[in-house]
Amino acid sequence: MGGLFVETEEVRDVDATIRLDFLVQEGQIRAEAVVRHLKPGRGLGLKFIALTEEDGPRLTALMTRLRSSSQSRTKPK
Repeated sequence: MGGLFVETEEVRDVDATIRLDFLVQEGQIRAEAVVRHLKPGRGLGLKFIALTEEDGPRLTALMTRLRSSSQSRTKPK
């Protein structure tokens, strides 16, 4: 889990540093990331460069929850 893609119309330069703050059911997650690629008008590909020991497990739990939610929506019933 080295990064993520964020959908946004905001444009940032490649190699720009961004601070991310999430407030989700897993708790508050704070991270710093660097822009690795961009798709103008669509979003930014970010690589995490700093994440506290406390926030790492929360981020893992969030990604696990989102993956299972996404998989349950794509499975035929």
